[in-house]
Amino acid sequence: MQKHFLFFFLLITGQVLAQEAITLQVKTDKRQNASGSSIELRKVADSSLFRTGLTDAGGIAVFQNVPGGNYFFKIMHTGSETLITKAYHFPGDGLQLQQVLKTTAQTLQSVTVQSRKPFIQQLQGKTIVNVDAMISNAGTTVLELLEKSPGVLVDRNGGVSLQNKAGVLVLIDDKSTYLSGVDLTNMLNSMSSSQVEQIELITNPSAKYDAAGNAGIINIKTKKNRQRGFNGNFTVSAGHGRHHKNNNSLVMNYRNGKYNAFLTWSSNYSKFYTDMYALRTYFKAGGGDSSRLDQPTSFKTYFNNNTVKTGLDYFLTNKTTVGITLTASLTNRDGTSDAMATWLDETNKVDSAIHTTSKTTYDLKNGNISAYTKHAFNKKNEFSIEADWLNYDIVNDQLFTNERALPQYYYEGTRGDLPAKLKILSAKADYIWKFTKDAQMDAGIKAANTKTNNLANYSFSNGGAWERDLGKTNHFLYDEKIYAAYTSVQQKFTKWSYQAGLRLENTTYTATQLGHGIRPDSSFDNDYTSLFPSGFISFDADSNNSITVTVSRRLDRPPFQKLNPFTFTINKYTYEKGNPFTRPQFSWNIELSHLFKQKITTTLSYSFIKDYYSQVFQRDNNNIMIYTTGNVGEAYNVGASVAAQINVNKWWFFTAQALYNYKKLKGYVWNDYHSDVHQFNFSMNNQFKIGKVYTAELSGFYTGRARNDLQEILYPISQVVVAAARPVLKKKGTLKLSFRDIFHKNGMEGLTDFENSKEYFWLKRDSRVATLSFTYRFGEPFKALNRSSGSAADEMQRVGS
Repeated sequence: MQKHFLFFFLLITGQVLAQEAITLQVKTDKRQNASGSSIELRKVADSSLFRTGLTDAGGIAVFQNVPGGNYFFKIMHTGSETLITKAYHFPGDGLQLQQVLKTTAQTLQSVTVQSRKPFIQQLQGKTIVNVDAMISNAGTTVLELLEKSPGVLVDRNGGVSLQNKAGVLVLIDDKSTYLSGVDLTNMLNSMSSSQVEQIELITNPSAKYDAAGNAGIINIKTKKNRQRGFNGNFTVSAGHGRHHKNNNSLVMNYRNGKYNAFLTWSSNYSKFYTDMYALRTYFKAGGGDSSRLDQPTSFKTYFNNNTVKTGLDYFLTNKTTVGITLTASLTNRDGTSDAMATWLDETNKVDSAIHTTSKTTYDLKNGNISAYTKHAFNKKNEFSIEADWLNYDIVNDQLFTNERALPQYYYEGTRGDLPAKLKILSAKADYIWKFTKDAQMDAGIKAANTKTNNLANYSFSNGGAWERDLGKTNHFLYDEKIYAAYTSVQQKFTKWSYQAGLRLENTTYTATQLGHGIRPDSSFDNDYTSLFPSGFISFDADSNNSITVTVSRRLDRPPFQKLNPFTFTINKYTYEKGNPFTRPQFSWNIELSHLFKQKITTTLSYSFIKDYYSQVFQRDNNNIMIYTTGNVGEAYNVGASVAAQINVNKWWFFTAQALYNYKKLKGYVWNDYHSDVHQFNFSMNNQFKIGKVYTAELSGFYTGRARNDLQEILYPISQVVVAAARPVLKKKGTLKLSFRDIFHKNGMEGLTDFENSKEYFWLKRDSRVATLSFTYRFGEPFKALNRSSGSAADEMQRVGS
């Protein structure tokens, strides 16, 4: 199959032909390229929308396959007045057009002039979530943004899935977060939504992206303020559920001549709770219940984060730019828990009761230095080099106490000191060659080195002095190197367009478990090289219909910490343990999509995962459950989705997505194990304009039964949100009020199968929150600037908790 796939795309890439198209270049009245302009091509006869587009960095938008007739353009750009052009007759009036936009008269007010963006946009190969288009996003975190994004699901362990498929690479400004599990959740919880402009959901990424992420990529695009002079904005917000929450952010920029300096700061302080209940049932060998473990638990958490990002761009010439970015983040998360574990015999009588408490302290320090240079040889050739250095320093202290009340009192305590250090170096080089107006080749190389140093130092006490627990103590070192090279070709014809790419990645790693008094040193390593083809073919049948087929091969590497064989204590009867023998999993992903009138997108998809690794739940001889990871077999996913964007009338804009998946998992745990699920998701967003001042929102989502792991099924969840907003201070400020999860249904409930046992669980969080936010904007007319996104694109995603 791989050989036929490669031959097919290599055959296509050899056909480089020119084509005719309508090319529109948009500039401001200061002769600057108006990149990011929203353009509507409409028919003169009835003003109906024919096609939409966005200008690129050069202020250029290309409209393919436009039948002869009379048309006009509606052009919207931040900081400029909306332009309605004269009528054009194509092809008689030419295929190369240029328009100049007029800057709004009052400088300070001009920054509030924005084209109306829908909450969801469907572009080639990706779904765009415009964060500010949703009023209720004010005062939320990025993790809460993801939970509301169409097709995104966040499970109780911090795992993120896309289109009901697990294995997602999370990027921020095209850079990998390098985190997974609880560490990724903590980072996303620390980011304010007011700093985010868009979220890109990419189910089949091109060859320029790292091959990681079987389900695709979630790219979080932060706001870039690049206006001339000194300008920016700040946001303050206060929320309250059961406990208070606070999110603040500041964005500042100074641009003058050849220099562009910027600074962003965000602060997040929150207190929240999680109530959890678990009922674990053990079975007799011959059938029937033998005992049950009833475990209600209450968690309280205090969360505080401060992040600063600053940098400088310097334009050496009109063809060469260099830049540097510095980022620092401090995160503190302190938590306590209180639980009562009650053992019941087969007659439902109390056998024993154990009171468990815990106290945890989690501190994360992150520093990042990123540098880049970009040079345009001419209009057709561009070369760039980027390098990143990242450092993480994690402190994780734990204290567990267990006191048995029945039938006889005893006390035991467990103390854990689990520091971790991560150092990541990454560099890449990219070359772009536009050999015709409608054809382009991209090529590049990348190298990344990740080193982790994890220590698990445990001690125990039975009421007396603390003693070192050598059975759980561990020191784990990990060193990984990834080398990659890629090339891709894309081209547009009158009705057809395609992209074909191939990426080569080599991965080598060495892991060492240092010994101590009762355990000798041990190590393991791996070295593998793989090819990852990707591409699409698109056909514009007419002005209303286009069809696209997309194919890609991808992989998921195990998170670093999932390879660490040390034991992590969750509670007295539940542990988590890494598996050093977990191999990467590989997948093939195919999509067939149809776009109708730029409003309705219908998609059919299929994916197959080989060496599928899943969270595995094991039970030892002491009735302790152990969470681990392993390659269990294969996974299949068949999906169908419909997304629609409808202007119901002048004051009501409606977007919605419905998604169905049939997922089948099969493998070996304690015996041959098969599981499947029919899964349904629905999300919608209604935006209302009320009079001349107010806007309102009604949005929500519903997720049916879901399965991401072989042994665990999740029950339905939902959320409903209402919000309202209005401008203040002569439109330089905005007030927003939102009520999130009104019916308090965005929790989690499910059932987990173990060997000769099962566990029913539910949890509720502090998700029903009212939030009031205020944003103030200041500055001069907007000037967009493309900024380097850095070379790091996969490794940090896999740093475990």
